[in-house]
Amino acid sequence: MSEDEILARDTAVHGAATSGEFTLEVLRCNPADPEDRPRWQSFTLELTEGMTLFIALTELRETQDPSLQFDFVCRAGICGSCAMLINGRPGLACRTLIADLPSPTRLAPLPGFALIGDLSVDTGRWMRGMSERLETWVHGLDTERDPARLEAPMEPEVAEAIYELERCIECGCCIAACGTAQMREDFVGAVGLNKLARFHLDPRDARDDGAYFDLVGDDDGVFGCMSLLGCDDVCPKDLPLGTQIAFLRRRMARQAL
Repeated sequence: MSEDEILARDTAVHGAATSGEFTLEVLRCNPADPEDRPRWQSFTLELTEGMTLFIALTELRETQDPSLQFDFVCRAGICGSCAMLINGRPGLACRTLIADLPSPTRLAPLPGFALIGDLSVDTGRWMRGMSERLETWVHGLDTERDPARLEAPMEPEVAEAIYELERCIECGCCIAACGTAQMREDFVGAVGLNKLARFHLDPRDARDDGAYFDLVGDDDGVFGCMSLLGCDDVCPKDLPLGTQIAFLRRRMARQAL
C-alpha cells in the first residue's frame, strides 16, 4: 500500500490523516484596528501523534505567526479558556484531537462575547455580569463567622447533586450554541440557569421560588429557552443542562400561575 493510500485510509477511518500535513483556516480579526477586516488565513503544519488542536495552534504561534491570538490556561479541559468554534461547533481546543478533524478545519471565535482578537473572546466580563445579575451566592448565611463552629451537616446525596452542577467551567460553549442567546443579548443562558439551579438545591440558601422567579421568570430567563438543547449537546463537561432548565421552568411556571 502506497503512502497516499495509507493517508486516504486514515482519513476515512479517523476523519483526518494521522500523519503528514494538516491545514487550519483561522478567522483573523483585530477589533482594536479600525482598518482590520475579518478574513480567513490558512496555516499548514506537520501532524504528530496525539496532537491536539491546542498543540497545533501553539506550534503555529511559535513557528509561523506570533500575532495569532487564542486563549489557554490549564491545557486540561478545566479552565474553559480555549473554547472556540471548530468547524462551526463550539468546543475546547485542548480536548480536541487533530486526528478527529478533517483537513482543512476552520476555526472561529465564540459568538455572543466581546472579541479581543482572532480566536480570543472576553467570556469573563459576560460571566461576571451574569453572576451579579443572578446573585449567584448563598443567601441567608450569618455575616458573623465563627471559625471554631462546625459547618452545618449536609446529606451526601444533596452535596453530590450540588457538586455535579458546580463542575461548570464557564467556557461559554453553551452560550455560543444557544439560538436564544444569539438573538437576546440579555438572555442568561444555560450557564446562568445551571448556576441558579445549583443554589436552589443548596439547603443553606434562604431564597424561595418567588425570589428565584424575580431573577429568571421572564423571556431573558428560563422562559426564553427554546428547548433546542444545543447547550446540552456541546457542554464539554457533559452537565445535565437540559434537565436543570426543565426543572427551573416547572418551578417558575408554578409561580406564574
